[in-house]
Formats: sequence, C-alpha cells, structure tokens
Amino acid sequence: MAAGVGSVEDFPGGVGGDADDPSAEVLSEAAAAFGLLASSARLHLVWALAQGESDVSGLAERVGGALPAISQHLAKLKLAGLVRSRREGRRVVYLVDDPDVVTIVRLMVGQLADRKAGAAAVTGTRSGRLRGLGA
Repeated sequence: MAAGVGSVEDFPGGVGGDADDPSAEVLSEAAAAFGLLASSARLHLVWALAQGESDVSGLAERVGGALPAISQHLAKLKLAGLVRSRREGRRVVYLVDDPDVVTIVRLMVGQLADRKAGAAAVTGTRSGRLRGLGA
C-alpha cells in the first residue's frame, strides 16, 4: 500500500460494517465526483495537486497537456469542489485542500500501482485488469 494511505477499514462503516446506506443524493454526488476522476487527465491533475499546489503552467508541464485543456479540466474540478484556487498576484494557484479527496486518489492510484508492480514481478509483464471495463 502507498505510504501515508489508510485502509478501507479506516473509512466510516469500514468494509461490511453496519453503517446505513447513503442517500440517493449522496450516491449521485459521489458518482458525479468519480465521473470527473474517470478522466485520466483530471485524475493526473488531482494527483499532482495532492502533492502540492501549482499554477496552470506548472500543471500543464507536469501532466503534458495544453494550457487551454488544463484550464478547462481545472474549471470542472473546481466547480465540483475537488480543487480550489487562490490568487497570488497575477497568477492563480490551484490546490486540493480536502484530505479525503487526497486520501481517495492516493489510495486508488497507490493500490493499482502496487498491483501492477506485483503482477509485473510475478509474470514479467504489465497487468491491465481494469482496461476495457469502461471504468
């Protein structure tokens, strides 16, 4: 597991816990947030911002995208409340300040990276279990 990331049992209700089912509204909001993160470009942006704040130029360089595309992705993430921004003089700095968003992204990416590394070590190939599942 990735360093600094809790396990599923650390979340309210844990796995197989006795917690009540979330409301339809909460499930809908969660699905919308996960839908935004279903884009590898937006997931990469949230991952990068989970490591520390950055402006659009720095993010475009890091994730390898064009400035207009990165700006559009950030606008969608900001509208959904997954990232926020603040002005520093003439530049706008983006950040993820919700520790739960950081935990979820780190947990998912870390788990998949660990699985891929483990599968490659065992078989000598790269695993693509989720590829083609529409996820």
